[in-house]
Amino acid sequence: MTLSRRGVLGLAGAVGAVGSIGTAAGGAAAAAPDRVRTGFERLAADGYAELAGQRVGVVTNPTGITADARHLVDVLHADPRVDLVAVFGPEHGFRGTAQAGGSEGSGRDPATGLPVYDTYGTSGQKLADLFTAAGIDTVVFDIQDVGARFYTYVWTLYDCMRAAALAGKAVVVLDRPNPVGGRRAAGPVLERPYASFVGREPIALAHGMTAAELALLFNGEFPGARPVRLRTVRMEGWRRESFFGATGLPWVPPSPNMPTPDTALAYAGTCLFEGTNLSEGRGTTTPFEVVGAEGVDRRWAEAADGLGLPGVWFRETWFTPSFSKYSGKSCGGVRLVVHDREAFDPVRTGIGLLVTARRVWSGFSWRPDHWIDRLTGSDRVRTLVDAGAGVEEIAGDWAAGLARFATTRQEYLLYP
Repeated sequence: MTLSRRGVLGLAGAVGAVGSIGTAAGGAAAAAPDRVRTGFERLAADGYAELAGQRVGVVTNPTGITADARHLVDVLHADPRVDLVAVFGPEHGFRGTAQAGGSEGSGRDPATGLPVYDTYGTSGQKLADLFTAAGIDTVVFDIQDVGARFYTYVWTLYDCMRAAALAGKAVVVLDRPNPVGGRRAAGPVLERPYASFVGREPIALAHGMTAAELALLFNGEFPGARPVRLRTVRMEGWRRESFFGATGLPWVPPSPNMPTPDTALAYAGTCLFEGTNLSEGRGTTTPFEVVGAEGVDRRWAEAADGLGLPGVWFRETWFTPSFSKYSGKSCGGVRLVVHDREAFDPVRTGIGLLVTARRVWSGFSWRPDHWIDRLTGSDRVRTLVDAGAGVEEIAGDWAAGLARFATTRQEYLLYP
C-alpha cells in the first residue's frame, strides 16, 4: 500500500518524515515579478535556519548556483552559519567534467578544501556508509534537472533519500525549475522489471515535476523500508507553464551534452536514439536537436514532417560528430525545429522519428542490448515499432498507465 502526499504530510508530526518550506514558512520578501527565486535563495533568505546545528553534506554539480552565478558550495563554505563538511558528486562529477556514464572520482575540492565523494554507481547500504563516513547529519540536494525520467540526477536524489533513511540522516531538497515546464506528464510509465539507473521506479518518461515534487512522490509512493526525514525548500514565482527562459535565472549546462534549454526541450524524445545505431547528436554543437547516421538521406525528414506532429518541423541536415557514434564521419539526418513549445510533445516526436527512421532507412537497428527498453521502461515501444505500428497506436498503448501516474502525480505538486 502506498501513501499519498497528504497521507505522508499527515504523519510528519508523528515521525518527522516530510516537511516543506513554503512562501509563508520561508519568511522572505516576495520575489521580483520577472524572476524565480530558487530553493537555495529561499534557504539563504531564512538565514539557513533549516540547517542550524547540523553537519551538512551537499549533493550538487555546476548547476548549484545562486542568481548571480556563484556556486552554492562556495557560498555555504564561507558562511559561519552553516557547518558544511562534505560534497557529493553525481554522474558527470561535482565540477561536471565527465562525459555520459562517467564521474570524476573522489578527492578534495581545490577551491574550498572540502572532501568530495563520488556517488555515481553507489546506492543502498554502500551509499549510506559513505554518508556515515563523511560525518554528516543532513544531505542537501541541489541539482538542475531537465524533466526526463532517464536523466540520472533524479535517481541520484532517490538513491540519496534511500541511503539517508538507512543511515538515519535527514534530506533537504532545494528546488529548481523544470526547464521544459510542468503542465503535464507524457510518455510511457516504467514497468518494474525494466528498472535501472535511468529509471528506478514507475514514473512517466517526461514527468512534468520539479526535484522537490519528485522527492515528495518518492517518499510517499516508493519509500523503501521507511520514509526519510525530508524537507523541501520550494521556489517562489515559478508556475507550471513556465519554460526556463521565463525564469530570469542563468542557465548552466547540467551535463556536457545539455548546452541550452532548447536541448532539454528535445531531450525526452531524441535521447531514445541512444537505444539505436543512429547518432543522437553527441559530439555536435546541438546534441539531441539533430539525429542521424551515415547513409541517411532526405527521405527521413520528409517522412517525419509528413506525420504532422504538433509544434515541430523537421528539416534535412548534415553533421559530423567529433566523438561518440560516427565520430569524424559525415552523417545525414534530421534537425528538429520547434516552432510552438506549448504544443510540442517531445516523447511523441521521438516515437515518430523512430517509426519513420525504421521505415525509410534500411540500416536502422536497435542496440543489441535492447537499451531502448530501459529508456522507454518496457519492451512495448520496441516491439510495436518493429511490428509497424504508428505513433498514435504506440501512444495509445501507454495511455492507461500514464493516466494512473497523472492521478498520483497530482497529489505531490507544489506549484500552480
